[in-house]
Amino acid sequence: MWSLKNALLFALVAVGVWFIVAWIRFAKTERASSSGDRPHTLYHSITGFVACFFDTLGIGNFATTTSAFKFRGSVADEKIPGTLNVGYALPTVVQALIYISIVDVDIWTLLLLIAASVVGVWLGAGVVSRWPRRNIQVGMGFALLAAATLMVLSQFHLVPAGGDTLELRGVLLIVGIVGNFALGALMSLGIGLYGPCLIMISLLGMNPRAAFPIMMGSCAFLMPIGGMRFIRKGAYDRAASVIMTLSGIPAVLIAAYIVRSLPLTYIRWLVVVVVVYAAAMMLRSAMQKQPDAPGIPAESESHPL
Repeated sequence: MWSLKNALLFALVAVGVWFIVAWIRFAKTERASSSGDRPHTLYHSITGFVACFFDTLGIGNFATTTSAFKFRGSVADEKIPGTLNVGYALPTVVQALIYISIVDVDIWTLLLLIAASVVGVWLGAGVVSRWPRRNIQVGMGFALLAAATLMVLSQFHLVPAGGDTLELRGVLLIVGIVGNFALGALMSLGIGLYGPCLIMISLLGMNPRAAFPIMMGSCAFLMPIGGMRFIRKGAYDRAASVIMTLSGIPAVLIAAYIVRSLPLTYIRWLVVVVVVYAAAMMLRSAMQKQPDAPGIPAESESHPL
């Protein structure tokens, strides 16, 4: 029997196929967009695998990957938001297909929150893809500090643990829609949706398990759509994105079907540390004297910033 859930799963597959086809088409015509003189293939492979493995278990991969990029300087700062959205789009589609299939949640709550996040990232990506490097550095720096604060609050159980309901209605549904719209817009800046979405779902009284199909379904639609805007503007690192995609998909499958769960308390504290490190490095870079060049290289340039 055809249901709204089946239709949603079919739409996810369709979005994934569309993204692959469109990305290949643009890749054939765009100039190379790697951020260094040599590709960081092994480094980005390990980063993508580890980040997607823990992402599938509920620890977002945007902040940790940003930290890895800053540690080695392997991706230019202005290309980090686009690289994250493009490189992790397909692994997240795989995550969403798995969790929407196995976790029950009210279908209308799921559909409306996903739709809100997609609208948010579509509007946000169009703005961020044209931002100067310094704006992106400052924005990402403060947003990462906010993410670290939320993680610390969660670790000390200073945010509600959530309730038992699997649906939102009335005012709470409107609040959830507005909140997921804002979180979708922040994805354009390279700030992951998972942690904030999980906290929002808990604050609204829903079962935290319901957050998994909501946050993964949201990202599975908004990342290909937002990522395509970055691809069209050339505001991403193509080599890093391809490597992250290829290493991330098997990590998702291993985490979801083989490992399934791990004690993650100490890992979350480690994530807090690396997120604060990334925020400090991003803000330090923003304060250094540098050309305030746009995030997208001018047509006359033959290399990225």
